[in-house]
Amino acid sequence: MKDTTYRWVIVAAGALITCMAAGAMFSLPVFLTKMAHETGWSVTGISAAMTIGFLAMSLASMAWGNLSDRIGARLVVLTGSVLLTGSLALASFTTSLVQFQFIFGLLVGCGVAAIFAPMMACVTGWFDTNRSLAVSLVSAGMGMAPMTMSPLAARLIEAHDWRTAMQIVAAIAAAAMIPAALLVRRPPALDRPQAAASGEDAGPSADMTVREAVRSPQFIVLTATSFFCCATHAGPIFHTIGYAVSCGIPLVAAVSIYSLEGLAGLFGRLGFGLLGDRFGAKRVLVLGLLVQAFAALAYSFARDLNTFYAVAAVFGFVYAGVMPLYAVLARENFPMKMMGTIIGGTSTAGSLGMASGPLAGGLVYDAFASYTGLYVGAWALGIGAVLIALMFRPFPKKKPDAQPAPVAV
Repeated sequence: MKDTTYRWVIVAAGALITCMAAGAMFSLPVFLTKMAHETGWSVTGISAAMTIGFLAMSLASMAWGNLSDRIGARLVVLTGSVLLTGSLALASFTTSLVQFQFIFGLLVGCGVAAIFAPMMACVTGWFDTNRSLAVSLVSAGMGMAPMTMSPLAARLIEAHDWRTAMQIVAAIAAAAMIPAALLVRRPPALDRPQAAASGEDAGPSADMTVREAVRSPQFIVLTATSFFCCATHAGPIFHTIGYAVSCGIPLVAAVSIYSLEGLAGLFGRLGFGLLGDRFGAKRVLVLGLLVQAFAALAYSFARDLNTFYAVAAVFGFVYAGVMPLYAVLARENFPMKMMGTIIGGTSTAGSLGMASGPLAGGLVYDAFASYTGLYVGAWALGIGAVLIALMFRPFPKKKPDAQPAPVAV
């Protein structure tokens, strides 16, 4: 009963931590214009810090996940929270663009990487039932960031210079994340290795090594699907505002398209979590990836605000909804003892996909002076994600040892 009750505390703590982490990192676009005005740094140079952050996340996610397998999620998440908030505060004191890119991009990105994969891995070990829903609720914290931290950052930047505003964001994030990280506890699944090995868990034998796991077709397919999935939605997420403005839609209204995507994504994470528990994570993931591909393509047909809203509602619902399912599939197919490493691997691939989307979209637009190629390319990547996901085959469940037949007397 204690574990049954406390597992929801883990979910609540995880949702709060991921909300604050995502909100802190993604406050940069809110600060962008005022930072450029006050410092004289180029918009491109400041924006590059975000790209560096994605690359840092991709490089660090698997390493942090592996460390959490060794020393536990609480210490890693706590370290990431301190690193993230401390680096954010330190970035506010930088006096050159290169310093800012290094501190905000590299250090903040590494701090965020220490939070997502270990936290997701921890949550999967607390749930044997309602696992998809639990992971989705933690992931929903990221979906709350555009509706909580972003408006807060906007108000702060209106009232203060960018340095003070960033320091306040760092202080608020630290005040919420560090105490919440202390609530993280060791998953009960780690105390039941024999249960997993005997077939009670859906995963393979507990004696699988990390080397065997990362070389398995299951891991390769999961990471490849994550990369193509994130590359599919990264371009549309970053460039749709610019596309809407090019269609004659006012900037304020165009920004509201992005906000609607975030709101729809919040419901998508919850909806896909419930569907995953009911129909199976793989089946729901494949269907979601297929809808995501065609939703990305549908943007190319949007010209007026109402059409943009309709597409954004579907696109946001689906792209956010599928993301927690990778952690569920990982938990169902790999031993709990290496869950941080496996989920870190999918996060690494996803971050690389996110980093490639904005750059590729910009190159396509510069080459053709049109956003159509961006959305067609996103559709092609999305279909690729579907085809790769269809190749996923779960590990065979370990059959219980046969019982000897009774001896007649």
